[in-house]
Amino acid sequence: MAHTDDDRTMGRVLRREIAGTIGLLADEHDFRAMRRYRSFTFDDHLAYLRQVEHLLRTRARQGSHTTLALFDPQEYAEYCTAKGLDPDLPANRTRFTAQIATTGPTIPYEGQPLADLVPALVDEAVRQATWEYAATLLARLGACATCGEDIGRAAFAHASDLVLRILATAPPGDRHLVCSVTGTPETLVAVLHADADAEEDEAAGGATRLDDAEALEFTTVLALGLATRGPGGLVMRTSAPDTPDRIYGWRMRGDGLEALTAGEVFDAYCTDIDSGDLISPESGVDYCFPPELGADGLEGPMPGHHH
Repeated sequence: MAHTDDDRTMGRVLRREIAGTIGLLADEHDFRAMRRYRSFTFDDHLAYLRQVEHLLRTRARQGSHTTLALFDPQEYAEYCTAKGLDPDLPANRTRFTAQIATTGPTIPYEGQPLADLVPALVDEAVRQATWEYAATLLARLGACATCGEDIGRAAFAHASDLVLRILATAPPGDRHLVCSVTGTPETLVAVLHADADAEEDEAAGGATRLDDAEALEFTTVLALGLATRGPGGLVMRTSAPDTPDRIYGWRMRGDGLEALTAGEVFDAYCTDIDSGDLISPESGVDYCFPPELGADGLEGPMPGHHH
């Protein structure tokens, strides 16, 4: 009996060492698509979400780590067709979930309500899709007909330099950047956060901590706008204690950035996009002209492309 108890104890210890991934059907449409399979026994999406949350909490209480990934029924059907698998077998859904956990966006469960996890997971999926789309368009630009240099690679290097300059010249505090490019088949929007207070900035010698995936997506979208010459723009908002927020930005002009005037920034933020009506400006916000980036950051040829 003692041996059996020891085995059970060791089994519980081992289960805590196993990381798990749940393929989540985040919306009603995907949930209905899965109901075509007899082995998928849920018939109510809200009840399904409650069960998922219960499972997450149970695993957390047991000391198990769990991540969530978006489960796409169409991609699952294509996966099963390509692999010659029966999509109505739960084991094959598990195999597919294990694959998307390594290739797609995931969010770790750390006790958050599922109502908070789902939007974060969807945002992560949109961010990855935006990066993949922008990177594909950038790669298709090919080589410069004059000098033979890879246009996408040169644009990415130029965009990386601009992002560093923009962050280096920004006031201390939390920085929130938004880049939009409208000159592509689909409008692309990327966001970059660089959060640190003034004391941390000073202690770090001006270094800025960034999320690598977020920075990669942002730089890729900016590079695409520069390489295709927009139209597009970039806006920065900085926030620090006891000081008004500052908002400023640039438009894409040529293969560089051109500063927006304080009035242009004010108009952009205080005009309803749909109706064109004026909106009251936010209190405690300064709409201003951006800091100088240096001559290389403004309108002009990208490094290596003086033609």
